[in-house]
Amino acid sequence: MLLAASTALAVSLPMECSGICGNAHDSSLIRRESDGTYFRFSTGGGIAVHSASDLTGPWEYQGDVLESSSIDGNTDLWAPDVSLVGDTYYLYYSDSSFGSQASTIGVATSTTLDVGSWKDLGSSGVSSKEGSNYNAIDGNLFADGDNYYLNFGSFWGDLYQVPMKNPPTAPSGSSYNIELNTTGTRPSEGAYEFKSGNYYYLFFSSGVCCSLDTSKPAQGEEYKIMVCRSDSATGEFVDANGNSCTSQNGGTEVLASHDNIYAPGGQGVYDDPTYGPVLYYHYVDTNVGYADGDKLFGINKLDFSSGWPVVA
Repeated sequence: MLLAASTALAVSLPMECSGICGNAHDSSLIRRESDGTYFRFSTGGGIAVHSASDLTGPWEYQGDVLESSSIDGNTDLWAPDVSLVGDTYYLYYSDSSFGSQASTIGVATSTTLDVGSWKDLGSSGVSSKEGSNYNAIDGNLFADGDNYYLNFGSFWGDLYQVPMKNPPTAPSGSSYNIELNTTGTRPSEGAYEFKSGNYYYLFFSSGVCCSLDTSKPAQGEEYKIMVCRSDSATGEFVDANGNSCTSQNGGTEVLASHDNIYAPGGQGVYDDPTYGPVLYYHYVDTNVGYADGDKLFGINKLDFSSGWPVVA
């Protein structure tokens, strides 16, 4: 337990990244099965798309997924999440504005991942309004066999999950809380679920994410990557000390600031055919700058052999 909780203090620097390694806020990573091309989708505009021949690059900008959301015409979309379901790629995006609880998770589809091929289906059926129990942003689709779940949330009750129909374009049931931390620096957000062995791991970001150049938080209160795990896709999730992540403020640290790496978060996990499981995320390089536009794409290998993800 202590090893998993303290690795962020002595982890390696991110793997080498070449090409365009910026424009990486809240990235989603996927590899096209047909030719092995990697695609990286990130926050901003109509969701920026970069592609590369290898996980480490060289990354090249390809354009945007959407000109605007068909939900309300919003041209500044957030937190993409891309998954392959059958022979179709599903991209979930957040349609909101910073600090607002009036939010909707939209969905678009493509059979190729290429810019210009995406069809915006509008709302996924997951939305929130002022006074809701949650904020409907940061969608993450998780498949457990033939069952699909959308994880989401930020502030206002932290992280939630809702079962989805197949194909996953609308909920098939009601949402429920899967993570809540009422202590320390909030929020918990950016949920990402990943299965390794017999366990389901719920990764999430905790702390202050943004505007770090104008309002730097107290040391330790900046973004960091946390994890809880369960033997079921739907929870109950606990941390390495056995604390419930919904009722006991549980959460085990995976990666925090170290060396010149500051405020890592907006993470995902990808099981790469060459490198094995990797944790990918955005971060600030303190030698470059703290602005949101300075955030870079980071990748580290993950070791699950202890039963908890350890950053290599």
